[in-house]
Amino acid sequence: MGRLLVLLPVWAWLLVFVAAPAAILLAIALGEADSGIPPFRLAWSLAGFGMLVEDSYYLDALLTALRIAAMTAGCCLLIAYPMAMGIARAAPGRRVLLLAALMLPFWTGFLLRVGAWIGLLRDEGWINGVLISLGITDAPLPLLYTEGAMLVGMVHAYLPFAVLPLFAALVRLDPTLGEAAADLGARPAVAFVTVTLPATLPAAIAAFLLVFIPAAGEFVIPELMGPPEAQLVGRVLWQEFFQNRDWPVAAALAVALLVLLLVPIRLFQRLEAQS
Repeated sequence: MGRLLVLLPVWAWLLVFVAAPAAILLAIALGEADSGIPPFRLAWSLAGFGMLVEDSYYLDALLTALRIAAMTAGCCLLIAYPMAMGIARAAPGRRVLLLAALMLPFWTGFLLRVGAWIGLLRDEGWINGVLISLGITDAPLPLLYTEGAMLVGMVHAYLPFAVLPLFAALVRLDPTLGEAAADLGARPAVAFVTVTLPATLPAAIAAFLLVFIPAAGEFVIPELMGPPEAQLVGRVLWQEFFQNRDWPVAAALAVALLVLLLVPIRLFQRLEAQS
């Protein structure tokens, strides 16, 4: 009875804020578009899902979102490893300061951080100003509204999600393993590949998934920093919901994205259970 009382609020929370919204979303996806308010009527129709199959525009949006999310997660992982190793190998007193510096961007507004990158990358921004003043280029480079700018913004936004699980794994790693590899003549790169990487591989996979899952549905950064032709699924969802007002298609697209993300979500849960 006591266990039931403890779990009851958890199950109630999941029911109200997870299961119920998912059921509503599925009901809209199975509905039909209508000119009323709301712009759909309940039905048992697969027209919304059929549109996803018939029109390659939606499939391209899903694939583009997954590709950008994978690139973002990969870049975060490459940057996070040396950062996490540096924090883990620092003196215990300095770790707190380094972790605070890592989390410092989260203490400011998300839109403020995106706006800062826009200010840096725009034609009259600091980066182009420095390049022109140094004579590297005569005209401003098109840095903003490119796929590169979008990746920079997304990596900056999600980098702590990759650093923290790697730091947690590296700080528990026995330092004598690396010392033993060095004593046997292994160079730092070889020691990392043969000792550190295998020992922290579950944490690396978890870090990749922690970035990949939310990045797949990112809307704000692609909208504010990405190129117009980069139609990620988040942008397409917004257009279908608020511009085209085709809620069944938008809901079907959201359900398709959720189904695609169930595999990495389940993988992340298994890795968490094993750690």
